[in-house]
Amino acid sequence: METFTVAAEDEFINKRIDCFVSETEDSLSRSQAQKLIESGNILVNGKNVKSNYKIRKNDIVYIEIPDPEPLEIEAEDIKLDILYEDDDVIVINKPQGMVVHPAPGHYSGTLVNALMYHCRDGLSGINGCMRPGIVHRIDMNTSGALMAAKSDAAHRGLAIQLAEHSITRKYNAVVFNNIKTDEGTIDKPIGRNPKDRKKMAVLQAGGRRAVTHYTVIERFGKYTFIEAKLETGRTHQIRVHMASIGHPLLGDEVYGSAKQPFKLNGQVLHARILGFVHPVSGEYMEFEAPLPEYFQKLLEKLR
Repeated sequence: METFTVAAEDEFINKRIDCFVSETEDSLSRSQAQKLIESGNILVNGKNVKSNYKIRKNDIVYIEIPDPEPLEIEAEDIKLDILYEDDDVIVINKPQGMVVHPAPGHYSGTLVNALMYHCRDGLSGINGCMRPGIVHRIDMNTSGALMAAKSDAAHRGLAIQLAEHSITRKYNAVVFNNIKTDEGTIDKPIGRNPKDRKKMAVLQAGGRRAVTHYTVIERFGKYTFIEAKLETGRTHQIRVHMASIGHPLLGDEVYGSAKQPFKLNGQVLHARILGFVHPVSGEYMEFEAPLPEYFQKLLEKLR
């Protein structure tokens, strides 16, 4: 089964728990949330509640989604670029083009297939047979540092840090147009695009709070090389936020122009720095995934 631990943010205070769950987890409707509440799959601060329970400040909501009919996911001998590994966690430098976990159309060649081979049976089972060990995701065409859990205890510890927004996540990106200010913060709520449910969008009403801090590293006239630091971690957050201020990511045909120069394979976005408190030792650890070759060559062209 799939589980989430979510810390209720201020905008959800006094909202019904079933509404909170359906807005927090895009895959669940309000009626589905109500069924999960009734069956005890959703807890608030470790306790059962009714669907009309209203969220209070500092509530911690545990959501457990039963597994769909399982598919047989095969372990595959795929080379991994491992930045760090111990008995509890593994940090991977994911290449651009690799899907994180199996999904319709991608049942092989994913990071999960590779982790299953490398770790054998040593992966957290909290997220079920489709996503063993997976604590968080990055997009298929985003490269860079990603952590996975090798034990359930480690998974829970990392999930809590994600819910509390305490994990360090710094990305590098190249965006269209010249950013005139040296740094800035984008604080705009993100939710499903009401006109296209496959896309995310900045919403004037609803959505979840999303905060991205950006710093200019280098300017190239028509393009800008930036670092983006996530305070929150919403789906497609950097891509949506930068597009919302007129600086879509180079290579991003979803949130930018369909006509892209340089013949890129998706958005130029790399998760370079990942830092967290080790869920067992309590030590803060930080890892850097070097810029991939395609990214470095692009910067050379722009210079």
